[in-house]
Amino acid sequence: MFTPGNVDDREPLKQKKFLKNIKGRLCADKGYIGQTLFENHFLNGIQLITKVKNNMKNSLMSIADKILLRKRALIETVNDELKNIAQIEHSRHRSFNNFIANSLSAIAAYCFFEKKPAIDVCFVKDRQLSMF
Repeated sequence: MFTPGNVDDREPLKQKKFLKNIKGRLCADKGYIGQTLFENHFLNGIQLITKVKNNMKNSLMSIADKILLRKRALIETVNDELKNIAQIEHSRHRSFNNFIANSLSAIAAYCFFEKKPAIDVCFVKDRQLSMF
């Protein structure tokens, strides 16, 4: 999801049309924590999984959710490599086409990297992605 710099990243998560095709678990940063946002997602069948902030009370979290949050760090590593090595964000985009061209060229450059992070993924019959 892309939002302009002056728009809160949580705004699209509050729209019904964004949420109608999403079910299951949604991993997010600590900044997405909010009781109303969590309750609205939970009523729509989405479990919002975030790490707990230092000033918050501990809540029960399943082992599967803790493992899923650890896998999120690997995704952040790939994003960091795209930004720093493939220079995905070092140009100013004057149009959406330039943004797409720059992003696709960075992903193509990433394909030629010799060493890439990997996640063990297995599929089950219910068409959902299982990471553990």
